[in-house]
Amino acid sequence: MISGRLRFESSHATEFVDITKRLREAVQESGLMTGRVHLQSLHTTLGLAINENEPLLLRDFQTLLERLAPGDAGYEHDDFERRIEISVDEPVNGHAHCRQLLLTGFATLLVEEGKLVLGRWQSVFAVELDGPRHREVAMQMDGDFAIKAAEPDASREARLVEAELMRQLMVDPDPVAAPMRRLMEAGGKRLRPKLVQLTSQIGPRHDPLRAAELAAAVELLHNATLIHDDYVDESTYRRGRPTVAAAEGAERAIAVGDYYFAKATRLIAEIGISGVTSTMAQAIEAICASQIDDVALRGAFPGDHESYLRVVRGKTAALFAASCASGALLSDAPAEAVEALRRYGDLLGTAFQMADDMVDFSPSSGKPMGLDIRQRVLSLPLIYAAEDREVGTEVRQLLSGTLGDKEVGRVVELVTSSEALRRVGDEARGLVDAALRELESVELDGLRPTLVSLARSAVDRDS
Repeated sequence: MISGRLRFESSHATEFVDITKRLREAVQESGLMTGRVHLQSLHTTLGLAINENEPLLLRDFQTLLERLAPGDAGYEHDDFERRIEISVDEPVNGHAHCRQLLLTGFATLLVEEGKLVLGRWQSVFAVELDGPRHREVAMQMDGDFAIKAAEPDASREARLVEAELMRQLMVDPDPVAAPMRRLMEAGGKRLRPKLVQLTSQIGPRHDPLRAAELAAAVELLHNATLIHDDYVDESTYRRGRPTVAAAEGAERAIAVGDYYFAKATRLIAEIGISGVTSTMAQAIEAICASQIDDVALRGAFPGDHESYLRVVRGKTAALFAASCASGALLSDAPAEAVEALRRYGDLLGTAFQMADDMVDFSPSSGKPMGLDIRQRVLSLPLIYAAEDREVGTEVRQLLSGTLGDKEVGRVVELVTSSEALRRVGDEARGLVDAALRELESVELDGLRPTLVSLARSAVDRDS
């Protein structure tokens, strides 16, 4: 059996989201030849339906639901004076819950000869009844699976890390494991563990299982920093899901972050290589020190280039550099290769953060535009926009005041109309070029093209 999640964002209430294509892709990827696909909505205001995808017919469905469970009918569920323990952002949605009862939260589809069995006009819909929302549909596939060709090394090693992460979370107490598991399952680029695994192949003692253990510990450490960052930044969403602080409170967020800082440190120490342990310990020190600098510098928002680099080299680049160096140390690589990879990681991490700053101004990023502005996070595009001769004065005036929706929207307009994003992109690509030059003088056992490709893709992205 194979299980997974279909994740998507809805745009409005009573929306019929066609998930047929994604289901077909999931079946093809799994290799399921004959069997069943079981679907279950994970939300009380999200239904499942199988019908024709025709715009006028979908309007008929919407009208039918609205007529049977009208929004203004008066639902006891929406009487917040009688209900207890209601969060401040609880929506009035009794009608959406009632409409869900007219649908179903479950569906089972057949698969024959590797294809989803549907009639000519049939599509599978997730029916959003209370959007816009971040949604999930659980999916399990069982039956006869085709034997796949041998996995590429990169795919096999990525699975080793995921298996190790799952193993570590399974043995932890549920109050800390559950929030971390939700964060892990929401995705992430897994770039730092990938760097560990790649650089662990350079020396003469490559051990994929030990590399996966170290890579998983690094990913746990990274996610622990995200939990703390989200609490400090008062962020409500991470990877399309509520942050630990938003979902379970500040106390739980601090405890979960602390727990996985400690656990990751123990797992790294248990590998038994002093160079790896000290490398990662130094990275943790740098992360914590730069977090203090980051918070202190928000009083001088948007800051300056020198302060920005100091914070970024600690908060982001330090763990990139440690991932590269510790992987090489794990494989007993020569000292000159370890140091070259450490410098490569430092430059790559700085460039990665610059690219991440640019994503905040990308409409295709999948997160609200201007989030860094609202949170007064140090951001190189804002620093350069504030220095711009044409828009700088207005940018500085806006950033010095209250940042409501109107002000944030105007700052986004000014940044995107200036030369700021071009300057940041050029600087990030220059850092990548510098990172790649660090690799020229050392023997990398055929991994140079992969490290080059990884560095380029880390910067040239919009999410």
